[in-house]
Amino acid sequence: MMAIEEFIKQFSVLFANLKSRQPWEITSQLPEITNKLLSELDDEFNIENGVAIHKSAVVEKHVIIKAPAIIEEACFIGSNSYLRGGCYLGRSVSIGTGCEIKSSMVFNNSAIAHFNFIGDSIIGSNVNFEAGAIIANHYNEKINKKISVLHNSTIIETQIEKFGALVGDGCKVGANAVLSPGTILTPNTIVKRLELIEQIK
Repeated sequence: MMAIEEFIKQFSVLFANLKSRQPWEITSQLPEITNKLLSELDDEFNIENGVAIHKSAVVEKHVIIKAPAIIEEACFIGSNSYLRGGCYLGRSVSIGTGCEIKSSMVFNNSAIAHFNFIGDSIIGSNVNFEAGAIIANHYNEKINKKISVLHNSTIIETQIEKFGALVGDGCKVGANAVLSPGTILTPNTIVKRLELIEQIK
């Protein structure tokens, strides 16, 4: 059992009801999870057609946000970004120009620079992604596309075909780095620019 709160301290505080679930179970069910959360929001959010945006958030022009989605207070989403598949952005999250965020949670004070793809992932607090970094969520090149993860020297079979990464609090991911499907980053990990993280060959 992988305890998400060992990677992201805020997780068990904000999502106590999800503590018993594995990261890939959460990302695969994010549309349902996000829809349930929408009904619990207060009048500090503008809610329209399944998309909740806090009144203090800034969303630039030509951003597409597909329901369901929750954008918390003081977030910034740069122009031409695309959020889909169930997304949750915590407080003061910054999403740069031209990013795509799919079926993912990004926790407080994290920054995803311009032209990044974050797929089916859970990103901790105070994480920084430099420009052009990618979290891949699918094995295009393999015949068996089921994703495995490596945790505490043990391989865990997720039995699903789409899962990106669990990125712990305080991680730094360099420009044009790639995290392969099933990547697990412990808190404060540094990924160098242009680095490929492939924990299971």
